Amino acid sequence: MTSRRNLSRYTGYFFALPYLILFTGFVLLPLFYGLTLSLFRWEMLSPLPAQFVGIANFQEAFHDNYFWQALGTTLRFVLLAMPPTIGLALLIAAGLRAAPTKRQSFYRAAYFLPTIMTISVAGILWRWFYNSEFGLFNAFLAPAGVKIPWITDVRWAMPSIVLMTLWWTIGGPMMALLAGLQNIPISYYEAASIDGAKPGTQFWRITLPLLRPVLLFVVVLNVIGSFQVFGQVYMITRGGPELSTRTLVQYIYETAFNNYRMGYAAALSWLLFVLIALFSFIQFRLMREQ
Repeated sequence: MTSRRNLSRYTGYFFALPYLILFTGFVLLPLFYGLTLSLFRWEMLSPLPAQFVGIANFQEAFHDNYFWQALGTTLRFVLLAMPPTIGLALLIAAGLRAAPTKRQSFYRAAYFLPTIMTISVAGILWRWFYNSEFGLFNAFLAPAGVKIPWITDVRWAMPSIVLMTLWWTIGGPMMALLAGLQNIPISYYEAASIDGAKPGTQFWRITLPLLRPVLLFVVVLNVIGSFQVFGQVYMITRGGPELSTRTLVQYIYETAFNNYRMGYAAALSWLLFVLIALFSFIQFRLMREQ
C-alpha cells in the first residue's frame, strides 16, 4: 500500500518528465550557458581562446550607441504594436461572440489562418505588397495619384512593420480573448439588462473585470513577443532605412553571426531578458487580482 501511494504521488511527475527533459536541455541549460558566455570575450574568428572579462560586456553595452538605438526602436515597436493588437483582438472577439453560431467557425479560421503562416512566407508576401514600384498597395492607390514609400522612408517603415505584424499575429490573442468571453455566463448580461444597464456599462462592469485573467495572459505574451520582434523586420526592411527598424534582437543577431562577438551578443541577450522580465512583472502588478 505504501509503494502504491508513493507511485500515485509521483505519477504526475512521470507524465511531465519528457517535457521537463526537453525544457531543461533546450531552454534552461542554454540560458545559463548564455549567462556564462556573457562574462567572456569570445570572438569566433580569433585564434585566441575565450577570455574572462566579468561584467565588461555589460558595461560596453551601456556605452554602445547602436545598442541604445536598437533598444529605442524596439520600445517604439512595442508602443505602436501592442495597443492596436490587444484592442482589435478584443473587438474582433466580441464581434465573433455575437455572430451566428454557424458562421463562427469560418470567421475564426479566417482570422487565425495568417498566424500559422511562417514568417519567411509572410515577409516575402508583404515585401511585395509594400514595393514602391509594383507593389499591391501602391497599385490600389495609383488611380488616386498616391505613391507611398512604405519601407524606403524612415517615417513609413516602422508603421508598415506594425501593420504587417497586426495582420500576422492578431489571430492568437483574438482566439484567447474569444475563449475568455465565451466563459462569461450570459446570465450576468441578462440580469444587467433587466436592471437597465446599457451595452457600454455591461462591457466596463462585467466583461472587463471577468476577462482580466485572460487579458493579463494576452498582454504579457504580446509584450514578450513584441520585444523579441525580428523575423518581419529582417525579411521586409533588413533594419533599414537608416537603421530605423533595426530592433534589439536583430542587433544581437548581427553581433553574434556577422561580427562573431559571441560574448557581447550573449550579454545583450541577457539585458533583453531582464528588460522583458521587468515589464512582465510591472504588468502583473498593475493587473493582478484585487
